Amino acid sequence: MLKVLKFRYFLLALLFVGCGETTEKKQSDTQTENVNNTENEEISVDDKVILFYGNSLTAAYGLDTREGFPNRIQQKLDSLGLDYKVINSGLSGETTSGGLNRLDWVLNQPVDIFVLELGANDGLRGIPITESMNNLQSMIDMVKDKNPETQIILAGMQIPPNMGADYASQFKMMYPALANSNDIMLIPFLLDGVSGIPKLNLEDGIHPTAEGQRIVTENVWKILKTVVLPQSGTGVTEELVEELN
Repeated sequence: MLKVLKFRYFLLALLFVGCGETTEKKQSDTQTENVNNTENEEISVDDKVILFYGNSLTAAYGLDTREGFPNRIQQKLDSLGLDYKVINSGLSGETTSGGLNRLDWVLNQPVDIFVLELGANDGLRGIPITESMNNLQSMIDMVKDKNPETQIILAGMQIPPNMGADYASQFKMMYPALANSNDIMLIPFLLDGVSGIPKLNLEDGIHPTAEGQRIVTENVWKILKTVVLPQSGTGVTEELVEELN
């Protein structure tokens, strides 16, 4: 019974992440404005840029953006004295097609680390895996073409088998396949430890609460820290990181 309950919550979560519903339109408009404002913020020449590029999960739907995982990552970086500027380019309702269409504009700024979190909305709509995969590949190629030195991290997602078990399985495997073929890092499942757990989601049982976003932050940080932490002997150690956590 518990497994069934968890699956229902996860299904609802992913359905809402589809974000084509009118309930998200107002927030989507607000987030578009926030994305524009954030991406135009002045960045110090000494700062490296981490760009989080995704949908409502990145945009912290239903919460103040300060409670979302991109801002929490910024807080971690600041506490460690690391010169990184986080830019939140999450937009509710974004698909891989939409993300591909706006990426060229987003890449008009220098980006040192690009975290790509897209695809769940495609899966819920039953978009062919090859189409979603091609769009994600095109985005990865665009980032590399813009700056071959940019580190790319891909956030893996999963969907329930409402489109069929084979489709769900292929969707899940799409992310590690892309990570392997492009030699980029992978967050295995962005919502690990959050999806399907009522107390970690908002009242709609869908999007992560502030506490849920803390867990998502740790899922991201496990991978991101391997890129941003200086080598040993530079003043920041794993022990300090654990203490700050």
